[in-house]
Amino acid sequence: MRQTPAARTQEVSRPQLIQSMIDAMRVPDLRAKILFTLAMLVVFRFVAHVPVPGVDVQALAQAFEQQALLGFLDLFSGGALSNLSIAALGVYPYITSSIVMQILTPVVPQLKALSQEGEYGRQRINQVTHYLAVPVAVFQGWGQLSLLQQSGVLPIIDLGINLPTLAMICSMVAGTMFLVWLGELITERGLGNGISLIIFGGIVAQFPSQIGQGFLESDQAAGLLLLALMGFATIMLIVLFTEAQRRIPVQYGRSVFRGGRMQRQSGSSHLPLRVNSAGMIPLIFSFSIIILPVTVASYFRDPMTTNIFLRAIQFFGDAMDPSRAPYWVAVFFLTLAFTFFYTLVIFQQQNLAETLQRNGGFIPGIRPGKPTQDYLTRVVIRITVGGALFLGTVAILPFIFQEITNVRALTLSSTSLLIMVGVALDTMRQLEAQLLMRNYEGFLR
Repeated sequence: MRQTPAARTQEVSRPQLIQSMIDAMRVPDLRAKILFTLAMLVVFRFVAHVPVPGVDVQALAQAFEQQALLGFLDLFSGGALSNLSIAALGVYPYITSSIVMQILTPVVPQLKALSQEGEYGRQRINQVTHYLAVPVAVFQGWGQLSLLQQSGVLPIIDLGINLPTLAMICSMVAGTMFLVWLGELITERGLGNGISLIIFGGIVAQFPSQIGQGFLESDQAAGLLLLALMGFATIMLIVLFTEAQRRIPVQYGRSVFRGGRMQRQSGSSHLPLRVNSAGMIPLIFSFSIIILPVTVASYFRDPMTTNIFLRAIQFFGDAMDPSRAPYWVAVFFLTLAFTFFYTLVIFQQQNLAETLQRNGGFIPGIRPGKPTQDYLTRVVIRITVGGALFLGTVAILPFIFQEITNVRALTLSSTSLLIMVGVALDTMRQLEAQLLMRNYEGFLR
């Protein structure tokens, strides 16, 4: 059907994002993918509100105010841990097992050989990751229940090898694997990365209550406005560094048999190296490392003790309190270290120099093989300096925002913003690719 000039003018005047969503809903199969993704996210939110029996709700709320580790884990459960539902573990055990497998792959010869076997190898590694997620979920579920019982959240439960404890842990493990299954269904039949979208949905679901708590502080209107402006500036900074990349020029040459003789053909392209190729993983590492000792130190808290070792542990726990500056200084430097570590581990797994040489590509002025690998490593280290400083700054922004605005009720989690922006950009990128693919099909017809 031919559109009138007025209709075309109206489409041009619409924002690109809105126009892309309208175009996507017009395509039947793409519309089905979007609706399926939304339906799975709704199922996830229903599961996140199925409670575990025997919970003291008031003690649970008080425990979240006192334990920083619980609030961090609640980020990956999408608020399910704050309700102590069967999905209280979220997808965090699967994320942990995935990180462990990524680190072990270049170290363990069997895993390294599997990673080089193409699609079959990736499927086998993914299967091992699923198997590893189950014991990780068991230990994490036991740890969370023990922590909550010490806070008085489970007054009628006696943790041990008994039926009530086993039932609670099994239900939490089953909830985790169910969320992982939902995420894989979204990846296979929906739009975007399913695991990331589940985390995204959980973060978005927590926003209304957090914003409501912020508006309760009516006497800090100026601070809330300043916090909102800083939030928008942070989002712009995250988008800038997430999309930033260094393009390495690459030349391709190949021999083609034409006209009874061999001819040499060449072409040019580029190799994009992202400034922030580590994503949010260094933030997860640094917060996990710094919060766990603080939580362990809280178990040994006794103001009357005279033991030097216990007093040292208590001093460390007090110094690393999230409301104090030493905690955020440690988070900043841990984020820098983990950014370099994780980026180099992932870069070594990619074998870019070998892939270029196998496909007949080379970087102008650089010999193929090891010289190319050394050159790319130097470039990655240089651009990772900017990415590490960016992630370290993002990690300590909540503390900076609180000190500037003096707003304590509403915490603007930069880690949540980084996850949300990254997932939104990746999903929109996939949506754009789907639209372009369908436009090309229409043109060829």
